[in-house]
Amino acid sequence: MADVQITTKQNGPLLVTGLVELTDANGDAFDLGDKETIALCRCGSSANRPFCDGSHRDCGFESAETASGA
Repeated sequence: MADVQITTKQNGPLLVTGLVELTDANGDAFDLGDKETIALCRCGSSANRPFCDGSHRDCGFESAETASGA
């Protein structure tokens, strides 16, 4: 099993589980504290991007990718 797992949530964020470093376009690291799971926004409506704040529920975001549909 991989040390990091990324899960797509239907009509929601990407859940990243495992110890990771997340950097911005300048190479600066986001402070993730000691969180072992973070949710990354896919809808583009989060006020806390790149992190999910639940805005996908109100903006009509729909996405349901599956591994078999790749």
